[in-house]
Amino acid sequence: MNTLWKNFLLAEQAVFKNDESIVFPGVQSGNEKRIYPIAHLGVLSITGKDAGTLLQGQITCNVHEVTEHKAKLAAMCNAKGRVVTTFLLLKNKEGFLLVLPKALLDSVKKRLQMYVLRSVVTLTDSSDTLCLIGLTTPDVTQTQQFDSQGQALICVQMSALENRQLLVADTDQAMAVWSHYVADQGFHPDNSDVWRYLDMMSGIPWLDLETSEEYIPQMLNIDKLGGISFNKGCYTGQEIVARTHYLGKAKRALFIAQSDSSLVPAANAPVFDDSTDNTQAVGSVLSALQGQDNCTMLVVLNISETTPSRLTLADQTPLALLV
Repeated sequence: MNTLWKNFLLAEQAVFKNDESIVFPGVQSGNEKRIYPIAHLGVLSITGKDAGTLLQGQITCNVHEVTEHKAKLAAMCNAKGRVVTTFLLLKNKEGFLLVLPKALLDSVKKRLQMYVLRSVVTLTDSSDTLCLIGLTTPDVTQTQQFDSQGQALICVQMSALENRQLLVADTDQAMAVWSHYVADQGFHPDNSDVWRYLDMMSGIPWLDLETSEEYIPQMLNIDKLGGISFNKGCYTGQEIVARTHYLGKAKRALFIAQSDSSLVPAANAPVFDDSTDNTQAVGSVLSALQGQDNCTMLVVLNISETTPSRLTLADQTPLALLV
């Protein structure tokens, strides 16, 4: 996050708990029109005439289905079909943008760079030049196009079932957009962790250093989220992903769970079924977020264990699966 954008948010009464968590003290309740600064995700720009070809050979979705108005949630895998990172793929006039966890951006950039070879492609960490803003509203927002040096604001709907939008803009645009929605449209600033919670409740599986290269895409429900094309052709890890799909051998899947404890389990913390005599873990925690009096998390579970009577963490904290 660049200094200008950070200072703007500070002037808007934001408090930075750390580099990835921003809060607004005294957030008012009862207003469904919310605006969020998104600090835990970064932006990798991929430009050049061969940008689409490079991506098509490295990611699970079909690049040709992505437009300036339609994004795709997808994954990039290693040769063993394990997900290196999940991301939102966006398209702009210059090429493509990958919105992904900041913690994984450098490693993803280096991995893609290995495949550039003689291709005309430039990879750029644009996290300091492009800002991410989230919007929630009872009605689908007709986003005004704020122009800055001829570049239009990128606005994508998070899903067809949600009135959530992700905005990508340079700093001047971001400040103009924020002021417009707060001052003119009655949106209330809200904490960045609330956006992370909404992502979690939507089943969006963001990874980190601890969970990268641990799961195949189907274990993270990337297929159910429309992020895998099974007819686009070859890409790194495609053989494992396709074999799992056509032979139906995905043994684990992603679920949303909640505990009544505010303690946050670590990534990869084991999950057990205390209703059986089996002492082996039946799954693990992918990510978790602390609430006021509970903890919401994404867990990867053995598919045969989706209806156990008593899921717990290692410390016996009970978990309830959310439908």
